[in-house]
Amino acid sequence: MTTQALSTDIRAMNPEQLEAWVLGLGEPRYRAKQIYQWLWKKQVTDFDRMSDLSKPFREKLKNSAVIRPLVLDKAQFSMDGTIKDRFTLYDGHKIESVLIPVVRDHRYTVCVSTQVGCSLTCSFCATGKMKRIRNLDAAEIVDQYILVNRQCLEHYGSPLTNIVYMGMGEPLLNYREVMRSVDLLTNENALGLSPRRLTVSTAGIAKMIRQLGDDQVRFNLALSLHAADDVKRNKIMPINEQNHLEALMEALEYFYAKTQNEITYEYIAFDQFNDSLADAQMLTRLCKRNFPVKVNIIEYNPVEGVELKKSGKGRLDEFASYLYNHGVNVTLRRSRGKDIDAACGQLANKE
Repeated sequence: MTTQALSTDIRAMNPEQLEAWVLGLGEPRYRAKQIYQWLWKKQVTDFDRMSDLSKPFREKLKNSAVIRPLVLDKAQFSMDGTIKDRFTLYDGHKIESVLIPVVRDHRYTVCVSTQVGCSLTCSFCATGKMKRIRNLDAAEIVDQYILVNRQCLEHYGSPLTNIVYMGMGEPLLNYREVMRSVDLLTNENALGLSPRRLTVSTAGIAKMIRQLGDDQVRFNLALSLHAADDVKRNKIMPINEQNHLEALMEALEYFYAKTQNEITYEYIAFDQFNDSLADAQMLTRLCKRNFPVKVNIIEYNPVEGVELKKSGKGRLDEFASYLYNHGVNVTLRRSRGKDIDAACGQLANKE
């Protein structure tokens, strides 16, 4: 076991825990607030840079605690401006994040990961072919935002405008750390972002969607739907066998009643599988439940070893037009970063 593993991970502590820890070191209570601001408002990862702390106290911190930031392992640049980053965690595992710029709209989005790998085995997703190794902690999730935000400022002269929890892993299977990361991102004493700039995406875990409602979260929620009937959804998303569509719809109704937050259906269009007018009719019915919803139709991105293919342009346009003509708020989202395996469903730490 390394010395680092034996030390206290200072960023794993909430303000109350940090205060108790600082008191245990024989330091005054206000030191905890100073440290917290250095860690999160100023985003410092080196105790020596905490200049308003005495040198003896900084030495005490270095001897009793660690800060374990992500380290950029590799950045890939797409022809369309998308940037995929691979980060190394303190234990050597790797995760990926994606910066998606839409310059004309002044919209810069980071797609963050919440787990190393994933346990859900969705048939169309490269990450689903990896085994889940471990959950990320809140600091590892927030670090992705911090580092990609700097990258966005460097390359585009703009800070990030949006954060989507749609990278590697299922966020609702890492509920505690995801919620803590949201608090760090939105707390005025930390990063202070608006929760409306955050979207958490789930493959569909009804119990945890209800928990989000009970916790009265303020961020947006996206359901990775991808099929509007249970037979088809079972084929491509095994999670649906325990979380069928009616259970998910009831959970979303509950979530909306509790929060009034925006809900989105993410719908990857697969050729000759879920892109017929009959599929559009079923999807339209799901959009007429007791909560407003918008639909993002997504082009499928090829994944090695997967037979599914992206829907042809004609079928895709007909599908989207049917939804639009029947009162559904629908957006057709073209893929970004396909040439560097950075598009939806392609994150797999591939060389």
